[in-house]
Amino acid sequence: MISFRINEKTLELVEGDITLQTTDAIANAANSGLRGGGGVDGAIHRAGGPAIMEACRKIGGCPPGEAVITTGGNLAAKFVIHTVGPIWHGGTKGEPEILRNAYKNSLNVSEKNELKSIAFPSISTGVYGYPISEASEIALSVVIKHLEGPSSLELVRFVLFGNDNYDAYVKTLNKIRS
Repeated sequence: MISFRINEKTLELVEGDITLQTTDAIANAANSGLRGGGGVDGAIHRAGGPAIMEACRKIGGCPPGEAVITTGGNLAAKFVIHTVGPIWHGGTKGEPEILRNAYKNSLNVSEKNELKSIAFPSISTGVYGYPISEASEIALSVVIKHLEGPSSLELVRFVLFGNDNYDAYVKTLNKIRS
């Protein structure tokens, strides 16, 4: 685990399972139909139970780059912030801006709900194919900039699945901080 302070707030990188986090909210790398799916999305829906899907059905959908909030169901986290990242097409179809917006809008939803903590997965780097080095730079830059300003958030944690993803985020964080 890596932890450091930004403007009296904490940014953490951990390797692990996002469904086990005790933060106020966890972010879900959702699909635009909010229907559950594979990877992080499927794991969150399975662990959280049917209350999450019921809340998603009421919302209906979420366009790429946007974010919505639901109950956390059976999760330790009280809320799930569902955000839709871009599918990688080589970076030529606005993917960086969509990914940036997915993180920004998730943070904005956190602020609107006066949350103190959120855990993020690495959005769009699984089946959506976004290169981890580029995605981690966007994710960390957006979060660091957000924490440098006024915020209700006291903790932002990236929960990374597997050592390769964790190592990529550590490398990017070291690059940003140097």
